[in-house]
Amino acid sequence: MKELVENHIKASGIRVINFEEAEVRPGTVGGTHFLIVSGEAPCANMDVSLIPLIYIECPDYWGIEVVGSLPGGVCLTSIKPFILVIPLEGVIGREGIEVIGANKSKKFEVSGGCE
Repeated sequence: MKELVENHIKASGIRVINFEEAEVRPGTVGGTHFLIVSGEAPCANMDVSLIPLIYIECPDYWGIEVVGSLPGGVCLTSIKPFILVIPLEGVIGREGIEVIGANKSKKFEVSGGCE
């Protein structure tokens, strides 16, 4: 019983998860950019999102976390591939962005950020 409770606690909530690849691509309209991130979620029922951090002042690199959440807090153990895309309008720092995962982070120089 104790093991079941410990596994449930570890699986519940929201957390930063691993990602494999990340890239920034220009949009079709001049000056726009999109972030594309892919990887594998550790749970078949995990919702994965890209969540920009909130800043009071413009950072050099705007952090964007790869976040997994489990509705109900129970992990159905199975690998689930994901590919996520978000527009970067309003979330570019002075130098660019930084994708933040549990296993690594990756910085991209992107123009058009805050001053």
